[in-house]
Amino acid sequence: MSAVSVQGASAVVTGAAGGIGQAFARRLLEAGADVVLGDVDGDRLDETADALEQQFGERVHRRAVDVTSGPGVAALLEAAPRPVDLYVANAGVFRGFGLEATPQEWAASWDVNVMAHVEAARSLVPRWIEDGSGGCFVSVASAAGLLTQLGSPTYSVTKHAAVGFAEWLAASYGDRGVQVCCVCPMGVQTQMLEEGRESDDADATLGMRAVTTAGIPIEPLDVADSALSAVADGRFLALPHEDVSRMWTQKSADPDRWLAGMQRFRRSLEG
Repeated sequence: MSAVSVQGASAVVTGAAGGIGQAFARRLLEAGADVVLGDVDGDRLDETADALEQQFGERVHRRAVDVTSGPGVAALLEAAPRPVDLYVANAGVFRGFGLEATPQEWAASWDVNVMAHVEAARSLVPRWIEDGSGGCFVSVASAAGLLTQLGSPTYSVTKHAAVGFAEWLAASYGDRGVQVCCVCPMGVQTQMLEEGRESDDADATLGMRAVTTAGIPIEPLDVADSALSAVADGRFLALPHEDVSRMWTQKSADPDRWLAGMQRFRRSLEG
């Protein structure tokens, strides 16, 4: 299928109050899109949206919602001035460490990192197909979804699931007018990274040391640029860190050797 045009698109970005979501919103606005910024944190969202409005005016829209539910997604879509044709599912959480991760942390990670994508697709894809308008679904997952995430089983498992859902979506609808792009960065300079570095939980700090040691953390705008380049090219996978492709290939070629290397890497960080 042909790639969706970002210029003039009607777009939604979740988790847009800061970090990668804010970067996506900026790049889409710079490309001429109308953008709805969504986030559960209304105060941070207002601060971000107010700043963007000063530059981009009436093309900036906002809605403080919980996108893990169908009604929350519906409210976000209703904030758009016209039907949405590009959706960036970016909202994510990094909580729950080691085998001590609680049922509540598992549930929150599943809801935000996976089900928010599912709810958005349920709301968008049928219309994109039925009226022939088509659209683009951008899933912001993580390199953890292709490799793994030391320290946090909740993050690793749910990001694998996010990649799996994006793959399923592309296989099921990619030849029916729905473009899917899955974004898998490693470390990114965001509030999430800083919180992990400052945590008192040994597994949390292990996870962040693993991310920052495996590759140099990049800026959120670099992630947005990589993703939108993939969208323009019609590519499914966007890898802002080039090393992820090499690691993923090594893992696929010899999983046992790769796991042994990960165990050595973990021991080096723990020491």
